[in-house]
Amino acid sequence: MDVRRRSRVLGAILLVGLAPTLFAQETPAPASTPALSPEAMEAFLLKARVSNLRDAGSGVTNSRRATLSDGQLTHDAHIQTVDIAQQVFESGRNTELNFKDTYRYNIAGYRVAKLIGLTTVPMSIERTVEGKVAAVTWWVDDVQMDEKERMKTKTMGPDPVRTNKQIQIMRVWDELIQNRDRNQGNILWTHDWTMWLIDHTRAFRLNTNLLKPEQLARCDRGLLERLRAVTPEALAKAAGNSLTKQEQEALLARRDKIIKHYDERIARLGEPVVLFTL
Repeated sequence: MDVRRRSRVLGAILLVGLAPTLFAQETPAPASTPALSPEAMEAFLLKARVSNLRDAGSGVTNSRRATLSDGQLTHDAHIQTVDIAQQVFESGRNTELNFKDTYRYNIAGYRVAKLIGLTTVPMSIERTVEGKVAAVTWWVDDVQMDEKERMKTKTMGPDPVRTNKQIQIMRVWDELIQNRDRNQGNILWTHDWTMWLIDHTRAFRLNTNLLKPEQLARCDRGLLERLRAVTPEALAKAAGNSLTKQEQEALLARRDKIIKHYDERIARLGEPVVLFTL
């Protein structure tokens, strides 16, 4: 996704509840906050007229950017129709069995994030666009840079502690969904230094092992508790048809290992060292 070509259309409108926090809050946003309700945003993505389809920028799945309008609101969306399954997939020196790259994982990413209260995965819904079933995802506004640019400039923003906490949360998230494609172009930073996590079409693998447990140093206290609270029934209801039963079971198995990992660290190092509040 090319962050240099951000739309000027309603650039001030942010995602639901966008504020300098990554998690859903009990307190409603101030009246001055230009935000849509989840219901209004979903209705817009489902029903608004799609026009001006064009290349979304970088990427290998031929994803597209579109302008949506319902006569009152105009906003861009990311359109992904990729739906690939291969027994063996080779990329450079890496070989992956039971490879999948599918639009439905973008939808699953949003639904699972919502379930655990993570608000920085953009809303994504299923819709038919030009005769193809697609993930239609809200285009993130107000982007100042992607992770590649942040690393290049060696900046941690005005609040390095908060930035580091967001990176820790991303690592937990990517282990939970086993994201195999968290490249630097899939991490966006808005001008308020909130990290947005996009493009999850190569996540939700069936492997139940954690990929990089050594990177799971700290965790947000609320996120850990919400992970504990997820039941198979709650996950099935949230995921709907975006994840198979096997994919849900694998996610829950990884969730259990994440919790065990942090419980062991807490026992060894203490809660104040391991847990934080964003």
